[in-house]
Amino acid sequence: MNTSNFKLKPDFLENELTKLIPLEEKHFEALFQAASDPLIWEQNPVKNRYEKEGFKTFFDIIMTKNPFLILDKQTNEIMGTTSFYDYNPEQSSVAIGYTFISRKYWGGPYNKSNKKLMIDYAFQHVDSVLFHIGSENFRSQKAVLKLGAEKINELKFTVNGAEMPYFEYELKK
Repeated sequence: MNTSNFKLKPDFLENELTKLIPLEEKHFEALFQAASDPLIWEQNPVKNRYEKEGFKTFFDIIMTKNPFLILDKQTNEIMGTTSFYDYNPEQSSVAIGYTFISRKYWGGPYNKSNKKLMIDYAFQHVDSVLFHIGSENFRSQKAVLKLGAEKINELKFTVNGAEMPYFEYELKK
């Protein structure tokens, strides 16, 4: 296994449904349009990300996390965003998160398609993929369990100055 050339931000990843390209500052307005639905964030520990100010805070954080813009491969419509973060060569692990997709793409094959792209890429370089999910984000918890991940830990993250409970899930190669 070659971990020395693991790029947290490959130039792009794609399959028949979706395309992931590196997120750039110039994508802010278009991504905010995709994020401006309160229902996307209702189970998230930070519920105001559908408002411009709340989303700007999220955007500034994800820009430090090797983010991707998720595009519908057929239409090039912006679906959302996702990131690789917390790469740990010693543990042979990387986390995937800071993910959302617009409601138009819920319930179909899209989330699984995006995650499969990232997981397949990660497993070329690491043995373990981690997911950190808010304790009340039942949709995302269910989605990672469907991928075969197991809950391995309960954590607290400081979000906007407040301690929030999160669960850590692991998917092994």
